[in-house]
Amino acid sequence: MKLEERGRAKYRPLKDYDKDQVQALLLDKIKEEEKLIQNIESDFELPILDYRDDRINVISLFSGCGGLDLGVELAGLSAMIGEEEALEAFKDKKKFNDLRGNSIFHTIYSNDLFKEANESYRLNFPHVFQQELDIRKVKTFPKADLVLGGFPCPGFSEAGPRLIDDERNFLYIHFIRCLLQAKPFAFIAENVKGLTTLGKGEVLKQIEQDFESAGYKVQTKLVNARDYGVPQLRERVFIVGIRKNLNFEYIHPDPTHGDGKIQYVTLKDAIGKIEDPGDWFKGGFSPIYLSRNRKKKWNEQSFTIQASGRQAPLHPSGPDMVKLDKDKWELPGDESQHRRLSVKEIARIQTFPDWFEFFDGGNMNVQKNNRLDKQYKQIGNAVPVKLAKAMAMPLALWAKDNINTIKNNNSVLMK
Repeated sequence: MKLEERGRAKYRPLKDYDKDQVQALLLDKIKEEEKLIQNIESDFELPILDYRDDRINVISLFSGCGGLDLGVELAGLSAMIGEEEALEAFKDKKKFNDLRGNSIFHTIYSNDLFKEANESYRLNFPHVFQQELDIRKVKTFPKADLVLGGFPCPGFSEAGPRLIDDERNFLYIHFIRCLLQAKPFAFIAENVKGLTTLGKGEVLKQIEQDFESAGYKVQTKLVNARDYGVPQLRERVFIVGIRKNLNFEYIHPDPTHGDGKIQYVTLKDAIGKIEDPGDWFKGGFSPIYLSRNRKKKWNEQSFTIQASGRQAPLHPSGPDMVKLDKDKWELPGDESQHRRLSVKEIARIQTFPDWFEFFDGGNMNVQKNNRLDKQYKQIGNAVPVKLAKAMAMPLALWAKDNINTIKNNNSVLMK
C-alpha cells in the first residue's frame, strides 16, 4: 500500500490491510491502466512478420535476452525431432541454428525496453522482429498462436518493498491486452515466488481472474528450477492459460530430478570442468553481502542467480564461509581465495548454452565491472532455459498433434 510521502521515502509497506482494501486498490489501478491504453497514440505500423502456417507463431513480451523464448523453442524442437537429438544439437550453435526451424514454436515478435538485453536477443534470435518500446505505448499487437512473458517482478519480489500499488505490478494488464488482440491458443507467464503472498494472496487471485476474463483456463504453480535439471535453487511461479474453447487441459509437468528420480544437477556438473571461466565482477564484499552465506559446495545447487554482478554467489572453491552471528558471516583466509561466479558460470547455471551471446554495451571506455554488470543483469533476469523447456513441453506435444485445430480456431476468432 502507498502511504503519504515522508521525506525522501515516497513509499512505505503497510502490513495492516484487509482483503477488501487490496481488492479495491487493485481494481482502481486496473481502471487507471485502461485509461492509459485508451490514450495511446501511435502511427507505427508493424512490418510484415515471418508467419508460418505450419508452426505455432509466438509473441514474446518482456523478452529480456531470451531465456524463456529459447527454452520454449527447445521444447518445440524436442517435440518434433526427439529429445536426445534436440539436446545434442543445442550444445553447438551451428547445429542448433540448422535445426531450430524444425521447432513447432516459431517466434515472430518480441518486446522489451532493456537496451543491452535487446541487443543480446538480436544476436541470438536474428529472425525475430523486435520492438524496443514501453509496452504501455504499444497500440496494436500482432496476431499469434502463443504468447510468452515474464512480466516485471520487482514489486512482487520478497527481496524488494513488496508494495501492492507499485506501478510495475500492473504491467500484466498489457499482457492481457496482448492476449485480447493476438488471440493465441495459449500463454505462458512467469514471475517470482513473492507474487503468491503479496496482498495476502489477493494480488495473484486478481491476476488469475483477469486472465480468465480474457477467455483462458488458468493453471498456476510454484516450481523450483532444480527439480527440472537446473543447478540452482530458484522458485518461480508459472501461470499457463489455455483458451476456453479448446479441449486441452494443461498440467504443469512433474519434477524430473530429485528423490527417486534423476539426481539433481550440481555445481560440479555445471561448472566443474570449465577451463577458462572468463571474467567476473571484482570488488570488495559489503556488510550486506556478508550478512548471509553466499557459497554453496560443489555437490549442491547454486543460490538463486540475481540480476547483479556485485550480488553474484561465490565460486565453490576455497574455504567455506563461517557464520559469526545472526546476519554476520566472514570469508576465512585471504580474500584472494574467494571470488564471485563469472558471467560464463552463471550463464551455465541458468542453463544457457556456451554459444549464447550476451551484449555488454560495446563501449570499451566504460569500466569493466559496469560492462560485466549489464551481462549479469540480463542473465539473472532470465528464466532458466531448461526450466522454460520443461514448462513448455506439454504445450509443444499437444500443439504438434493438434496444429490444425489451433489454426482453425484462430481463423474463426480472427474474422
